This record gives sequence, structure tokens and C-alpha cells, in this order.
Amino acid sequence: MADQDDVLHLIEDTEPDTKRPAARKWKVAVIDDDHAVHEGTRFALSDYSLNGQALDILSAYSAAEGRELMRQHPDIAAVLLDVIMETDDAGLELVQFIRNELKNETVRIILRTGQPGQAPERRVIVDYDINDYKAKTELTADKLFTSLTAALRSYQQLERMVQTRRGLEIIIDAASTLYDFRSMQRLAEGVLTQIASLLNVDCAGILVLRDGGVIDDDFAVLAGSGCYSRFIGEAGSRDLDNDLRLMVEDAFRRRQHEFADNRTVLYIRTGSGREVVVLLQAEYPLTETDRALVEIFGGRLSIAFDNVILYQQLNAANTQLEERVAQRTRALMLANRRLSAQWLRLQRANGFKNEILGTVAHDLKNPLSVILGRTEMLTELISTDASRESVNAQVAHIRDATRRLTTMVDHLISDAMADAFDITIRREPVDMGALVNEVVEVNRLSAANKQQAIEVSSPSEHIAMCDADRMREAIDNLVSNAIKYSPIGGTIALSVGDDPDGTRIRVTDQGAGLSPEDLGRLFGRFQRLSAKPTAGESSTGLGLSIVKRIVDMHGGTITADSAGPGRGATFTIMLPATAAT
Repeated sequence: MADQDDVLHLIEDTEPDTKRPAARKWKVAVIDDDHAVHEGTRFALSDYSLNGQALDILSAYSAAEGRELMRQHPDIAAVLLDVIMETDDAGLELVQFIRNELKNETVRIILRTGQPGQAPERRVIVDYDINDYKAKTELTADKLFTSLTAALRSYQQLERMVQTRRGLEIIIDAASTLYDFRSMQRLAEGVLTQIASLLNVDCAGILVLRDGGVIDDDFAVLAGSGCYSRFIGEAGSRDLDNDLRLMVEDAFRRRQHEFADNRTVLYIRTGSGREVVVLLQAEYPLTETDRALVEIFGGRLSIAFDNVILYQQLNAANTQLEERVAQRTRALMLANRRLSAQWLRLQRANGFKNEILGTVAHDLKNPLSVILGRTEMLTELISTDASRESVNAQVAHIRDATRRLTTMVDHLISDAMADAFDITIRREPVDMGALVNEVVEVNRLSAANKQQAIEVSSPSEHIAMCDADRMREAIDNLVSNAIKYSPIGGTIALSVGDDPDGTRIRVTDQGAGLSPEDLGRLFGRFQRLSAKPTAGESSTGLGLSIVKRIVDMHGGTITADSAGPGRGATFTIMLPATAAT
């Protein structure tokens, strides 16, 4: 009856196995020179199942065959090993071979011997790395079941420990590798490579990134492997297959890992708010150990992604800093050039001052002496009641000397005005577009302090014959005035263009505009306009008169237009096409 039960049991167990031919099995090696032992073992364990896995029993009939079998199948979980085969200690030597030469410490070895006296149990247990020792006579079907189950569970635990150690080593090694990447693309590729290494299996994967705060279906594909490699470099979510896109979007909504069948989904949120989803297709469902290792690995990835993001931000900040340093350097160079030009003008002014003093000391002395002498004579004539004609003659002399003195003073004032306006013109070919841009760069910081924008429209090269220093001074006065009288946050526009009569430079502001009275006295010296600077700046009333003097000396014209108070103003300089004679 027992035999019939066994047969029924055997048929009952084999039926589900035929339905799942691809299920994993425990590999068990039977190494014994007795064929009956092999047959009896297979019969006794025919219906064996542990954790849903049946047995795959491999046979070897000598220690030599056992060595080859262990070489070919390093994943054997348990060995039922006979002690006495070719020699009295062939089995014990095979134990030494498995442990010492193959370095296989996880396989569980159960010694079975028909002659216990040949290999005393205590000595064998102490001297050899085996896990159980049974006499063939005492190893009944039930005890074989019990011993094998204990061995397989022990093997499973050891295998998990080995896998965990190996996985942690890979994670530690991966940390140094992943943290060295400086681009998001390289990091994403490295993550897929390291996960495949961690699972010790070829798998297809895709990694996508989404910035925090964007809509659900907006993400970028950073890397792909296996069947997903065709998506590398794609713009985003709409380029993925519909099923794959839905899985990724679902992962972003759930915001947690998912392990299902042969598919694994990792969700990672970085400290900077970015979200990463890694989708893997493996050859077999992940074990609990695999899942634990993948979760540990995923928990470390947020730091790696943030490192890359911070590195990119640092590079961008360095680039901006270098640009700002370059701008400041150019501004300082222009300022130095202006200071040098001003120093030359001061030197010329000092020389002119000395000349004026010499003129006053010498040329004005003669008419003053005439006036003084004629005045004394007139006094004498009046005291002696001289004729009217004599008095008138002396007065005429005094008037003539005074006129000459007035003329000389006028000439001195005219010369002083000319020197103040620095009218020495050195005409040469000048790129007006570049000149206007130089002036704008110098004034851009002043505009930025009032949150103003300066817009420039000019051709790349527009050559005019003029004095570069003087025209720079004139345009600078116009731009400075535009900044001074424009409101906070306003816009100042400059343009350089062609005109039938020559070159046109135009400066437009959004300031308080010009009244009709302002337009009538705009270019006079020391004229104060009705508009006031918008940030309390000072004004001498000389700027526009200097601009007009410089433009006049170039043979050009300057005009001003305004739609009225509060509607801004436009100043236009026209330079002739050729140098004025």
C-alpha cells in the first residue's frame, strides 16, 4: 500500500512540473559507485519540493567523475557523497578538492558510508568541512528528506549571504565610479551598467529624468540598454512606445519601487527635486536578496544625480563669473583710456592757463595804461575848465582803449571756450558701431543700477571719418543724460545707420520729454531744463553744449525731438560722409 501511495504521490507531483518546465530546480549531486544508491535516491526524492522548486539530481559514479561534475556545475546546492569508492578515502579527498581547490564553500556535503568504521564520524566531522554524516543503513527516506531539506535551507541562506556581500561590494565600487561622472548622460549609462552587474544578469533597461514641478508626461530619456537602446537620444516621453510610456508615467505617479514578474521599476527623487525612473526587464524574477540590493543601490543614486546637477550649476556659475570678469576688465580698460585722454586734456588746459596768464600780464597792460593815462589827463582838463573838444578827445581815447580791451577779453573767453570743448579734431576712419558699443558697455553698470535696459542696433562695420575720442565723449554725454532722465526700469535705444548725407547716430530715451521752451534753449551753456534727474543726480547744464560744439567742429548737426512732456526724447547726430574742410 505504501508503494502505491508513493506512485500516486509521484504522478501527482509530476503533473504541475510538466506545466512549468522552465521553473528553477535545486541541483543535487549523488556521487556513489553503487548504482542502486542512485536509483534508490531518485525514487525516494521523486516527489521532493522546497519553496516551489523540485530537484535536479546529477549522478557521478566515482570521485574522478565527481570532480568533473563539480567543475561543470558550480551551482550544485547539495552533495550526497559516498566515502569509499576507488579508494577507501576517495570521498574525503573529494571533499578537500571541493573546499580547497574549487573554493566552493556554499555547497552542502552529506557523507554517506556503508562502512562507518572506515571513517569514524567524530574524526571526519572535525577534520573535514562536511555538513552531515550518515550511515547508509540509517538514512531512510524520511531521514534523507530531513537531512536534504536542512542542507538546502542552509545552502539558500549561505547563497543569500554571498550574493549580499557581492552586491554590497559592487555598490561600494559603483559609488566611486558613479560619483566621478560629470554629465547626466554618462551617469545614466553607468547606472544601467552597474545594475546589470549587481544582478549578475543581462537585462534591458531605460532611465528617464523629470525636473520637479513639470507636468506628468514631460520627461527626458537619458539612457537605454538592450531592446531599449533605440530610445537613446530621444527628445522625451512622446517618442516612447505607448505601453512603455504608460509604465514610466505610472511610476512617476506612484513614486515608489515596484517588483513584478520579470519587470523592476525604481523610483528615485533627488535632493534638488528631480525625479528619476529606472525600468528593467530581467530574465527571471528578482529574489528577495536582489530586491534588497537594488533598493540599497537606488537609495544611493540620488546623491550621484545631485552631484552631477551641482557640478553643472557650478560650471554655469563659473562661466557667468568669467564673462562678468571679462566685461569688468573691458570696462576698466575703457575707463583707463578715458582717464588718459582726460589727463592729456588737463595738461593742455594747464598750458593754456599759463598762456592766458602771460597774455593778461603782457597784452592787457597796454590798453590799461592808456586808460589810466587818459583818465589822469581828463581829470586835469576838467579842473582847468578845458574846452569841450579836449574833454571829448580824451573820452574818445578812453573808449577806444576800452573797446580794444573788451575785444581782447572776448578773444580770451573764446579761446577758453574752445579749449574747454577740446576742439582739436583728428579725423580718421572709425567703426561707429564698435564705438557705440564701447560707450554702452561703459554705461551699462550705471543703467543696471536703475534697472534700465540699453538696446543697440548697429551694423557690424560702419566706417565714418571723425575723431574717435571726441565722438566717444559726445555720445557718452547723450547716453549719460538718457540714463539720468529716464525712469527706473526704462529702456534706452541706440542705433547707427546710413543716411544720404552721411552717418546717423540716434539716442532715444523714455524720460520726461522736452517742452517747447526746453527745445529753444537746449544746447546753450549752463542751461537747466524743466525735467529733473530721476534718481537725484546732479547736472551742470554743460553736457549738451559740449556735444553741439564737438558735432559742429566735425561739420555735422545735432537735433532733438520730443512728443511732449512725459513722452521721452530722441537726439540725432548727423556726421557728413566726408571730412569737412
